[in-house]
Amino acid sequence: MYDQRPNMIIGFHGCDESKANQLVNDPDTISFSKENYDWLGHGLYFWENNYDRALEWATHKKAQGKIKKAAVVGAILQLGQCCDFLDTKFIRTISVYHKLMESQYQQAGKKLPENLNATVDPHNDRLLRMLDCATIEFMHKEITQKYNEDILNTGYSNIKVFDSTRGVFTEGGLAYTGAGIYAKSHIQICIRNFNCIKGFFFPRKEIDFPTPIKTT
Repeated sequence: MYDQRPNMIIGFHGCDESKANQLVNDPDTISFSKENYDWLGHGLYFWENNYDRALEWATHKKAQGKIKKAAVVGAILQLGQCCDFLDTKFIRTISVYHKLMESQYQQAGKKLPENLNATVDPHNDRLLRMLDCATIEFMHKEITQKYNEDILNTGYSNIKVFDSTRGVFTEGGLAYTGAGIYAKSHIQICIRNFNCIKGFFFPRKEIDFPTPIKTT
């Protein structure tokens, strides 16, 4: 009953300036991220209502030589059927699929992927999320397979395929000594169904409002 996320939200995607221009001017040229360490599985990533974090990420990628000019593109999103890891129900759901995946790996004599630290990260935040990515992709695969079987056998299905995934993450070390707040905490969104993206835009710069009255 409460699984749908019908409200519109704003997401920001850090990228190269050429990619930002392409998405705004030709919004159907969308591509998946398919890295094996993607935190929320494969899809197009956004920082929820967090322009500064998106720009920080893009600037970091520029420093690594992975993009030429850091930029941010905004998007209007409707998450639809969302696997939301801020919701207890979906945390339980992914735990069930992890157990199933673990069992299959054991039967096949294979070792599960692991979440690992990146050598460039001094905070040991396990930035390489191979286990999480594999588990989420396993869940999507199992759900999609059951959905397709239902459609093939009966022409309909009560199974809901996820349009998006969403999670909150704490990283970057303490914001200040003794803090329970972390410097890079954020909410991240991964869009799988591109129909969830209602449009892209170039973010505007904030202006002073109201304009201060000058006294003579």
